[in-house]
Amino acid sequence: MSVEILDGATIVNFVEDDEVFGAIVRERFSHLDIDGDGVLSYEEMLRELQSLRVFETHFGIDVKPDPDELSSVYGSLFLQFDRDCNGKVDVGEFMEETKKMMVAMANGIGLLPVQMVLEENSLLKKAVERESTKVGA
Repeated sequence: MSVEILDGATIVNFVEDDEVFGAIVRERFSHLDIDGDGVLSYEEMLRELQSLRVFETHFGIDVKPDPDELSSVYGSLFLQFDRDCNGKVDVGEFMEETKKMMVAMANGIGLLPVQMVLEENSLLKKAVERESTKVGA
């Protein structure tokens, strides 16, 4: 993990860079596609859904979420990705929903820079790295 400064424009510019964003999302998709069949099942996507950290500790106090609530939330998130409701997520669906989520984060952050702790392989970290290489070039 590292502390980074970013703003909404950093994320939007990353998402709009079809070459870089597409390559990173396809790489993440391939990593999740454990059986290599070209689509993600709910089980394969569960790790990614859990990484979204929908349930976090509240003010440093561990709160164990209700298992039924967890299942419901993750099921709903999976359905957001599974646009054609066939029980599988293809790379196009994964790309579009990931883009949509990233733009929503950008809108939430806004134009003022914020300081955040980012995981090394997170999409937000990749957005910051992309911006850094563009500025340094």
